[in-house]
Amino acid sequence: MGRYSKSLAPAFADASGIRPDMRVLDVGCGPGALTSELAGRVGEEHVGAIDPAERFVEACRARHPRADVRHGGAESLPWADATFDAALCSLVIAFMEDTEQGLSEMSRVTRPGGVVSACMWDLRSGGGMTMLCTFWDVAREIDPAVADESGRPGVTEGDIGNRMRQAGLQDVHDGVVEAHVSYADFADFWEPFTYGIGPAGQYLAAVPDEHKAQLREGCRSRLPDGPFTLTARAWFARGTVKGV
Repeated sequence: MGRYSKSLAPAFADASGIRPDMRVLDVGCGPGALTSELAGRVGEEHVGAIDPAERFVEACRARHPRADVRHGGAESLPWADATFDAALCSLVIAFMEDTEQGLSEMSRVTRPGGVVSACMWDLRSGGGMTMLCTFWDVAREIDPAVADESGRPGVTEGDIGNRMRQAGLQDVHDGVVEAHVSYADFADFWEPFTYGIGPAGQYLAAVPDEHKAQLREGCRSRLPDGPFTLTARAWFARGTVKGV
């Protein structure tokens, strides 16, 4: 997913209105794809970042030693009220333990009039996040009862915006942002699934070898031979923190 996150980050930062004079927080930073984009726009010393996975925190700190990178979850952010001008979470809202609490915490640490924004892959539309949709379409053909990612928060149009309104954010605007990732061939596409990371990777790791082979062949039959590029659409919403 790192290649997609890196491609998505500039579009997401643009949609969030990030300017050079801002102090910005990256919630669920992972190894730092969005953190890097924000640091390039506002300077590392004006960026905060947090992730619940210690190995990602270590990687992000190594890449951005002057950023304020911490270990923790979205539901309990270790910063004071009104610390940031904007708080962003990219491809994270679907995995928060408590989405409303996470958005409320992002609002709390953002100054009145500041921005809270989030994006998450479109996993319900055939033309949305092609990589994951291809995988889960094949998985459902093999096992119609499979539990995919389509029931998670944020993966349907308008859901992030509705959650922001419920969390008390104002002037909420919905939209889309896109990423584009090129593959050398099908093997380049398939290999990341074999790492056992994320819901799709974990599912692949858990099924029998025969099932794995069916999944691989089903995905291969749906994709071009040789080099190809896939587009991934993410739903986006941006809200304003209520003024004093």
